[in-house]
Amino acid sequence: MLFRSTTSRGNDCIKTKRATSSEVNSLKTSSKKRERLTTGISGLDSMLGGGLLQGSAALVSGAPGVGKTTLGLQYLVTGASLGQPGLLVTFEEFPATLIRDADAMGWDLRALEAEGKLRLLFTSPEVFLKSLESPDSPLSETMHTIAPQRAVLDSVAHFQRLTSDRVELRHVYNSIVNGLKREGMTSLLLDEAARLLGPQYRYAGALPFLADALILMRYVEVDSAMRRAIAVLKMRGSTHAREIRSFSIGKNGVEVGEPFSGQEGILSGSPHRVA
Repeated sequence: MLFRSTTSRGNDCIKTKRATSSEVNSLKTSSKKRERLTTGISGLDSMLGGGLLQGSAALVSGAPGVGKTTLGLQYLVTGASLGQPGLLVTFEEFPATLIRDADAMGWDLRALEAEGKLRLLFTSPEVFLKSLESPDSPLSETMHTIAPQRAVLDSVAHFQRLTSDRVELRHVYNSIVNGLKREGMTSLLLDEAARLLGPQYRYAGALPFLADALILMRYVEVDSAMRRAIAVLKMRGSTHAREIRSFSIGKNGVEVGEPFSGQEGILSGSPHRVA
């Protein structure tokens, strides 16, 4: 068990003491009772073993237009309906565009903002990164105003323009993930896939390793028709489904269907039937 103390020179030092059996049991119990947050998509919740673990950060990777932003909005709107305020940070799309797109799904973002259940923040990666470390930033003001429990960043690909150095980029991503967790938010980090179809190039900055969960949303060609596929590749601290499922976007948002059957190579871009 660790605790922090300060020397006479003002330097921090780490001291250790042996944890008691009751403290160990308490930690085990709290870990077992870790709550989950529904995404608002029953099929995805099932794939995640019951939903996102509270306080985790999930990376959602997909091609443009595949449905990442819709999934993120659905996650926030669902939270708002459960009394869990949300924060949407967008680096590219104007809030008016998001509000319009959400209206098409029957989600009134303006009303949620007026009720203090949601906050839309349009900013730059540079400003957002500084906001995580500044007590006087717009983000900090939001923390005090609505105390968001859920967050969506759209998209984290924009942070790659801050540096071309992989080590520095990893530090940037690490600051983001840890900052969101420090503020008590369970977050979705939306990311643009490098290609529309087929296998993806290696990630810069090791973001998949830093995230607690990794969700892939892909366009796939099956029997000469374009379809959407979703898979959970990683779920730290929990079991998860390993099949690849189809999904669609309807009037109620994202709906996850049944697993692809009789097909191999779905995510490779070269699917083929199996006996």
